[in-house]
Amino acid sequence: MRPEKTDLRREAGQRTRDDLLEAALELLAQRGQEGVTLREITQNAGANVAAVSYHFGSLKALCDVAIEHALERYLDAQIRELDALAGNATLSELAEAFARPMLSALAAGGRDLAVIRTVARVGIDPPEGWERLAGKFEQARRQAVRVLAANLPEADERELAFRVRCAAGMLNWLTLAPIGAELAAETAERVEQMLIPVVAGAFQGTR
Repeated sequence: MRPEKTDLRREAGQRTRDDLLEAALELLAQRGQEGVTLREITQNAGANVAAVSYHFGSLKALCDVAIEHALERYLDAQIRELDALAGNATLSELAEAFARPMLSALAAGGRDLAVIRTVARVGIDPPEGWERLAGKFEQARRQAVRVLAANLPEADERELAFRVRCAAGMLNWLTLAPIGAELAAETAERVEQMLIPVVAGAFQGTR
């Protein structure tokens, strides 16, 4: 087979794989893993069932890869934001960095919003095997705790880690609950004005 034909076939195969992942991701965001069917994914992707078997092996494997990609994309973005914080960052600055991937997705809509909703579903009801990304979750948590500790020296690390988990849970709920659709209809600036003080308050806590 001529090299150019091989390249075209490879590109076509990659497009099909990407289309299947995108279709799976959008359906996962809407319904969770239990509500996704192979037929719907292939119809939305314009592919056939054999393509799923060829590229992923099974429906479950396809969903697992889509979920893993969604989580990695979200965590990498959050880690970058937290990494950029100065040592003397305020709780408001921490809240903004921590929530920015969600804020950006709400503003962008489409695939970005599908990614964030998938992340939220996994955060609330983790599928089997999700712990393979536990290291990245822990990295983001440690970075947030670092800033919290500088702002709240009276609180111990365990309590600060708990507050970070509570803030993450709140963001997950906001993304999936009806209020998430309301937020998506607002401007990015308005969502930030509404949400950042709430997340900062979760970090602050009370004594």
